[in-house]
Amino acid sequence: MILPYILLIVGFVLLIKGADLAVSGGSGVAEHFRISPVIIGLTVIAFGTSLPEMAVSVTGSLSGQSGIAVGNVLGSNVFNLLVVGGLSALMRPMSVDRNLLKRDMPVSLAAAVLVAIFAAPAFFRGEEVFQIGRVGGLVMLALFAGFMAMLLAAAKKDRAETEAPAAETRRLWLNVVLTVCGLAAIVVGSDLVVDSATKIAYSFGLSETFVGLTIVSVGTSLPELVTSLIAAKKGSNDIALGNIIGSNIFNILLVLALAAAISPVTVPSYLFIDAALLIAVTVATMIFCGRDQKLGRWEGLGLFLVYVVYFVYIFMRG
Repeated sequence: MILPYILLIVGFVLLIKGADLAVSGGSGVAEHFRISPVIIGLTVIAFGTSLPEMAVSVTGSLSGQSGIAVGNVLGSNVFNLLVVGGLSALMRPMSVDRNLLKRDMPVSLAAAVLVAIFAAPAFFRGEEVFQIGRVGGLVMLALFAGFMAMLLAAAKKDRAETEAPAAETRRLWLNVVLTVCGLAAIVVGSDLVVDSATKIAYSFGLSETFVGLTIVSVGTSLPELVTSLIAAKKGSNDIALGNIIGSNIFNILLVLALAAAISPVTVPSYLFIDAALLIAVTVATMIFCGRDQKLGRWEGLGLFLVYVVYFVYIFMRG
């Protein structure tokens, strides 16, 4: 029975070291191409840290259990803002890139509103479930394509306006290798942590419901958590916040969209409450960041405490 404990430790080591490599490599790639680190956070890092959510949601959709996609995505997005964002700000107050505030956060908010719109009719009619069909999935994928095109245009503008560095700290190929290896270590590490922690929890007689609401739901957000905490510690605020906002956009407009496009997603209508909470905390984060373009420690503490209340709610809801 000692093996799960060893794998748990190995998983956390891979998570932490992988996040360190990914942030370091991603910063180097941004420097080489003369683009804002926030764009690397919104794209490469966000995509890599969203892979666990994608694996859970798309696999569930292919196996006919597509309902897991919405709950997994909404839970992960709330966790990203309240816990990842909150703890990152508690570790070190984070300055906020103006483009992230004006361009990317509104897209994240619009994605959350879209899910709420899908769920609202069934919720208010008292129906038990609602469905996101293939058309809805394709609409979200089209919005995601538009968002990526917007980021590409921003990257080209950054490159045109930024002078080439006098000397790079590392060659481009090495930065790419560091980023890819870091993201791979993050994905493998998070999988080891979830699997081993689940086995340990069952060995102590904890219920399947408790394990599902805690270890599995939080486990898919471990990459975002560790990566953003490491980035915040290094002072790479743009990558830390870009990863959080980018992951939330990826989770809805790509991960959930792919699941719905593969097979219509049918889930409990009460998830409208989770979607409404996601909208509320996204707006709150935008307000916090917009006041002085900074997410401070008090705001971070407030976000984290909201998650504690939310966790109690979802645990009681079962």
